[in-house]
Amino acid sequence: MTRLNKNLRNPPEPTFPPTSKLQTVLSSTLTTTFTRLQNNPTSSTISSALSDLQDFLSGPKIDTLILLFATAVVPPLCKSSGFSPILGFLFTGMLMGPNAFRIIQEIGSTEALAELGIVFFLFEMGIELSTERLRSMRKDVFGLGGAQFFGTAIFFAGFFRKWMGLQANAVVVIGGGLALSSSAFVLQLLKEKKDLGTRYGKASFGILLFQDLAVVPLLVVIPILAGGGSGLAKALSTACVKAGLALGAIAIIGRTFLNRMFNAVAGAKNQEAFLGLTLLTVLSMSFLTEGLGLSNTLGAFLAGVLLSETKYRYQIEADIAPFRGVLLGLFFITVGFEIDIGLLMSQFPTIAGIVAAIVLMKALITTLLSMVMGLSAGNALQTGFLLSQGGEFAFVAFGMAKSFGILDPATTKLFLTSVALSMATTPTLASFSTMIAGKLEENSGFKHYLGQDKEAQEIQVSGDFVAVVGFGTVGKVVCDLLDRRFQRFIGIESDPKKAIQARNKGLPVFYGDVTRTEVCEAFNIGNAKAVILTINDVRETNRAVITLRRQYPDMQIFARAKDEDHKKRLQGTLAVSAMVPILPEDNLLLTLPFGGAVLTSLGTPVDEVNAILEAKRKDVQGGIVEVEVEGEEVGEGEEEEDEEEEEEEEKGAKEEDGKGVEEKGEEGVKGLGGETGGGGDDAEGATLAEERSSHEQEVEVGGTLGLTKKADDEGTYTNVPTSS
Repeated sequence: MTRLNKNLRNPPEPTFPPTSKLQTVLSSTLTTTFTRLQNNPTSSTISSALSDLQDFLSGPKIDTLILLFATAVVPPLCKSSGFSPILGFLFTGMLMGPNAFRIIQEIGSTEALAELGIVFFLFEMGIELSTERLRSMRKDVFGLGGAQFFGTAIFFAGFFRKWMGLQANAVVVIGGGLALSSSAFVLQLLKEKKDLGTRYGKASFGILLFQDLAVVPLLVVIPILAGGGSGLAKALSTACVKAGLALGAIAIIGRTFLNRMFNAVAGAKNQEAFLGLTLLTVLSMSFLTEGLGLSNTLGAFLAGVLLSETKYRYQIEADIAPFRGVLLGLFFITVGFEIDIGLLMSQFPTIAGIVAAIVLMKALITTLLSMVMGLSAGNALQTGFLLSQGGEFAFVAFGMAKSFGILDPATTKLFLTSVALSMATTPTLASFSTMIAGKLEENSGFKHYLGQDKEAQEIQVSGDFVAVVGFGTVGKVVCDLLDRRFQRFIGIESDPKKAIQARNKGLPVFYGDVTRTEVCEAFNIGNAKAVILTINDVRETNRAVITLRRQYPDMQIFARAKDEDHKKRLQGTLAVSAMVPILPEDNLLLTLPFGGAVLTSLGTPVDEVNAILEAKRKDVQGGIVEVEVEGEEVGEGEEEEDEEEEEEEEKGAKEEDGKGVEEKGEEGVKGLGGETGGGGDDAEGATLAEERSSHEQEVEVGGTLGLTKKADDEGTYTNVPTSS
């Protein structure tokens, strides 16, 4: 394009040296075209216009347009070809960068724009890290995360000092930098695979949180190492003062002004103003910490933590998602800039050795530590390989070390290329580890599926869990809502196939039948905060309710009812909060109020319940369902399957529905192996009716809870919980 425009401005006839037959033809055609343009009266006007356009677009403008075009084209191309978009961005960056075709000229301005992707990404991570979540994840964050970071850093420092003979200050930076994994890569992969709610997903997230916290002291130490360690006490005290000022300022601003400002803007119901305030919050906090000599990502992260305690967190998260997605794509492209093909060819053995050391040793150390902390072999393996790459902050640390003279340019480029290549291996290794983990889980013994492993026992003894009986369509939605609220749960499924599939994914779902007393005792149901029955079978629901009510008279029980008649009998006779969550018009959406009622009864504020339900509703309507059934995403197929189950149940249980819950109760008691005397079912019904008085204050589902149907602007209906 540049050559073409220069030739238009200069009268001499252009020449195109041919290097192939195709280029010879092209050269001849273009030469003829330009000759005609010169003889045309309007050629000077065209030449001038093209020259002005070139001058205007040159530099950062054309680079920005090319990068935005790449972020728009790469994801659909990768999806159609079955590749990870992250790999596509890396490959695109490698080709367009300074080490290949040099399509992007202003690398510095491009990287500055891409850094905003990390800023918004860390802000989003902060929103996810409420005080409640940090408390529930403290073992993964400070236990597993701390052990992984320090263990990996110490190993790499010793390994590269011995192998490459680097100085002590250099290996400290390299060890700390390589101990960090890529939050952007890992969380993006977890979201693509819908595995954030799994055990290994939570462990990975906890480790990443500790690593993000460790970035700040690492960046503070680098200038100190450049001076040979002199002035360490003064530098650390200065850093602590700056950190204290930043934290204090953010806390004061956040608690004093942010809530009021968001309340005022939200009250005005102006979406543009709300988005503007969100962007102002993110950028101002990041500039504040950067101005105090700390990382700008730390400010964004802390701003997210502050806003995580507000009722607007879900709306804020939805507003910044498009910006974060585009800018994160730009970041992955800039990572690809660091892959030097020439260096890779000339020093292939060395780079291959560094990449292998990073990936294999990080995977090994993380896997072993995860198993020590109680993860199963399969979950530990997935965690290890998912976190086996180098991280984006390694680029920052190594670049800073180079500017301070700790690392020479050649060594810096060697490690930057190796880190970028280790990132490129992540999607493939993650898929491989998932396959191996599935095999390990299948061969791990049946105790793994019966709730007798370490993970299940930790949940059971905590006394802070909810038992969800049934892991079908309704059960999955309820479990997902509980997980969004950071409420621990145990799923109990009587279908071994469903239980095994869920357990192999790392979910706390186990095989069992709660109509058996010994199963209830094994799962320590008496310590549960509540029991939620989502079984799609009238007979089994009644049997389970009678068993649970007999053993635990004061237990709060929620049950999925077949119809209004069944619901009234469960509520009136068995002191159970019941609801009919499934209707033919919209299966999946109408399960949400059932889960919302559970959250409300567990003490979740109504505003937060509404926000959680709205976020889940958007996922459902957008086709994003975070659970799978027999390897396929829950969608229309499962809705049809659920409708078929409903029809079969109607045929088989039509007569039974009219007989009342008491007759089902007799069968349920007999099914437990117990004995009933004459009129046992009536006695059971009378006893349970008397127990009703002890549940006067329970929160009921359906009409008694206050769940209402509200029409939205499009005329469709969504179920919204109101305060009870």
